[in-house]
Amino acid sequence: MLTSVMIGNKILEARKEKKLSQVQLAQLLSISSQAVGKWERGESMPDIITFNRLAEVLEVDLNYFSESFQADTTEKTSAEPPSENTVKKLGWDMSSGNWVDADFSGLNNLHEKFSSSNMQRCLFIGSEMSGLLLKNNNVNECDFSDSDISNSHIQGSNIVNSLFRNCSLKEATFSSSQIKSCDFSGADFTGASIKSSSLLKNTMLNAVWNRTTFNTTQFADIVFDGNFAYCSFENCEFSRVTFQNATLTNTFFKNKSLKRIRFIDCKADKLTYAFLKNGKAIMTGITLLTP
Repeated sequence: MLTSVMIGNKILEARKEKKLSQVQLAQLLSISSQAVGKWERGESMPDIITFNRLAEVLEVDLNYFSESFQADTTEKTSAEPPSENTVKKLGWDMSSGNWVDADFSGLNNLHEKFSSSNMQRCLFIGSEMSGLLLKNNNVNECDFSDSDISNSHIQGSNIVNSLFRNCSLKEATFSSSQIKSCDFSGADFTGASIKSSSLLKNTMLNAVWNRTTFNTTQFADIVFDGNFAYCSFENCEFSRVTFQNATLTNTFFKNKSLKRIRFIDCKADKLTYAFLKNGKAIMTGITLLTP
């Protein structure tokens, strides 16, 4: 499996072959020499676009950096131009990596490549990531805004201080994960499933909730708004949760107690209203929708 240390060694070998110092290589790439040092020590990795420029400067093919390529710096072929499919062409596996300050914005085919990784301050803005697999990941201060993360599977992961604004999370599955202090404003959760997870202090303004299911999930310091249709909350725990200016239709609540939920200027159809009342929710702030 390709690791940052392996790539760092390849960068070091190619740089020495070209008889360049770290400072000289950094100047050719218009970056700092400290960044080059971090690459060669395996502490970080270049982003995809920088990989392309690096291949040109070192006069190696992009395949030189891939796992299956046997290093051969005597063959000097020009690097192919950057494209959104570069990751797929090289067959890179980003799993078990330490990704810091990497920029994958606008790229496609990033799905199923990042399990068991530490991801800090990475950018995935506008990327096509459908089918993404995040298993046992630590995700901190990353930006997934405007990305397609539909049909993704997030399992056993810790996601904090990250942005998912206007993301497509259709049919996504979250399980056994803690999601804290993230911004999901405008995200589409149609058909998504969240189970055995914690949602803590997240921003959910103008998110889309349609056929979304929550099972054995802990909610704390959350404000929900907008429309909820054919959603379900089962065996969930609520602490300082507010539904404000929300309309709930055909939404199922099956929980021991709903007393910790506050409703402000909300509307509900007869079925949803009955579930809330049966769960001993405080009905102040809920208006029954008329046919």
